[in-house]
Amino acid sequence: MLLLKRQKLLDKEILGRWGEKRCEKFLKAQGLFPLTKNYSCKAGEIDLIMVDANRTIVFVEVKTRTDESFTPAETLITAEKQQKIYKTARYFLTVNDIENRPYRFDVVTITLDGAGTEQINHYKNAFVR
Repeated sequence: MLLLKRQKLLDKEILGRWGEKRCEKFLKAQGLFPLTKNYSCKAGEIDLIMVDANRTIVFVEVKTRTDESFTPAETLITAEKQQKIYKTARYFLTVNDIENRPYRFDVVTITLDGAGTEQINHYKNAFVR
């Protein structure tokens, strides 16, 4: 188990996949229902697309980090990244003929310390377009 924790902390791809799975589990416990994950098109990629209890489509950007001493994870969602997420979300809504439903953009950050202890922060309506 300790080897797995160390490997997860060292490999960004493994850490990212783990964070997305952990985020989905966390959001399901909050009452959200998953629609799809790792949705991509020419405009970009969205980590998770979920629906909350009031039928709002929730586009979720997940940031998993092992250390925030330099930059908090939520600050990595730049204006350019927000625009890509927005365009991807609009494409998803159009392709799936979901035009008359409310939607929002959430950011979930997961920070792991050296012992593998996690801290999850969920920012609802993290940005608006």
